[in-house]
Amino acid sequence: MLARVQAWLVRAETWAAGLTLVLLIGLTLLQILARNLFETGFPMLESLARILLLYVTFLGAALAVAADHHIKVDLVVHWLPCRWQERLYRPMHAIGLAVCTLLCVASARYWLDEWTFAAPSERWLAAAELILPAGFGLLALHFALATLQGPAGRRPVLR
Repeated sequence: MLARVQAWLVRAETWAAGLTLVLLIGLTLLQILARNLFETGFPMLESLARILLLYVTFLGAALAVAADHHIKVDLVVHWLPCRWQERLYRPMHAIGLAVCTLLCVASARYWLDEWTFAAPSERWLAAAELILPAGFGLLALHFALATLQGPAGRRPVLR
């Protein structure tokens, strides 16, 4: 069941990341064309492009964790024999889960402050910044799935 949840999550994240990337490229191209051809621009596109970049980054990071291709800071573990690497798989992913959970809580507090003190004309930007706690939440979810499944239960989810 965990593998099905993970497969569904990866499919949804892949589609969301792809659509967000296409939107980011399209809006950036529109801004470049407006500036170069018409000597004008759309001020809101700059802010929207920054937010879309965060969406692509967090969705890509979640996909990397799901595929077990994320950046690992456990260099010493890779020098250990395979038997020890398998034993340390769950604890290392549990540490990643704890870190991402703490970052999710901290970014939720940050987002709440941003939302509370945002000017009415910039509420849309504050709402779009919800990707910060949601992104860390997705990362925590993937680390939780990896911790629960262990190394034997992990199948490649990206083809």
